[in-house]
Amino acid sequence: MPPGTTQYDGTTLPANTSDAVSVYKARAALGKRLRELRQSSGVSGRQLAESLAWPPSKVSKIENGRQTPTDQDLRAWARATDQESELEALLASLHTLELQYAEWRHLMRAGHRPQQEHLLELEQKTRLFRIFEATVVPGLAQTAEYARARFYESVRRLKIADDADEAVAARLRRQEILYRPGKQFHFVLTEATLRFRLCSTEVMLGQLDRLAGLSHLPNVRLGIIATATEYAVSPWHGFWMYDDQRVLVETFSAELDLRQPQEIELYGDAFEQLAGVADYGRAARQIIGRIMADLAADA
Repeated sequence: MPPGTTQYDGTTLPANTSDAVSVYKARAALGKRLRELRQSSGVSGRQLAESLAWPPSKVSKIENGRQTPTDQDLRAWARATDQESELEALLASLHTLELQYAEWRHLMRAGHRPQQEHLLELEQKTRLFRIFEATVVPGLAQTAEYARARFYESVRRLKIADDADEAVAARLRRQEILYRPGKQFHFVLTEATLRFRLCSTEVMLGQLDRLAGLSHLPNVRLGIIATATEYAVSPWHGFWMYDDQRVLVETFSAELDLRQPQEIELYGDAFEQLAGVADYGRAARQIIGRIMADLAADA
C-alpha cells in the first residue's frame, strides 16, 4: 500500500491529499445521510451494529466518512432501519463515489494499453483541452522514448503487466489528435517538469526539442512557469480538463474522475491563475533552450 494511504475493507484511499478532497466530501455526505436515516428510525449506532452482527466501530466509521460502505452494507442498513425506500438513492450516491475513485491496479489490471485506448475515446469527444502538469510532460506531448520510461516506471511501481511497447504505440496514436481541426490544446507546465531527471539526458533532450516544436502549432498554447515566478496558486498536482465536462487527476494509487460542476469550476479557476503567470511563445522556448543547454553541459 503506498505511503500516505489508508485501507478500509479493501478500499484504498489517499490520505490528506488535496486531490482526494472531493472523494472525502462525497463519502462524508453519504455517511451523514446514513446517520440521518438511522436517527429518524430511533435506532442507536450500537443497536444497528448488533442487529447486523457488525463491530460497533463500523457504524461510526461509515457515518463519519472514514469507511466506504459496500452495496451489501447499504442494503442491510436500509433494511435494519426500515428505510428501504431510500435504498436506490443511497446506491446511486455510492456508485458515483466509486466512479470518482478508481484504483490504478484495478484500472490497469490488463496493462497500460486499455487505459490509453479509453483516453483516446474520451479525447475524440473533447474540443478544448486544458492540461497542467507540475512533474511530468503530458502524454499528448511525449516522445516515444520518454513515454516508454514512464510506462516502465508504472510497471515497476504498480507491479502490473509489462505492455510498455503496446502502450507507447497507443499513446502515439492518441497524439494524432493534435493535428485535427477543431481541437484546441492549452498546456501549462512548471519549469521543474522540464528539469526533473525522469529519464536519460539523451531522452530528455529529445523531449524538450519536441515541446519546442509543438509550441509552434496554431492550435497549441504551451505555457512554462519559470522557477523564479511567484505563483498565484500552489501547484499541488497535475490535472487534465476536458471541455467543461470533467477533470482527471492522477495520484500514486488512483485516478480521480471529477464531474461535479463546482469541482470543474474550481479547477478552471486554478488553471486560469496558473496560466496567467506562465511564459508563452518565444519566452517559453527560451526557457526550454536554457534547460537544454544545461543538460548538454552536464552530459
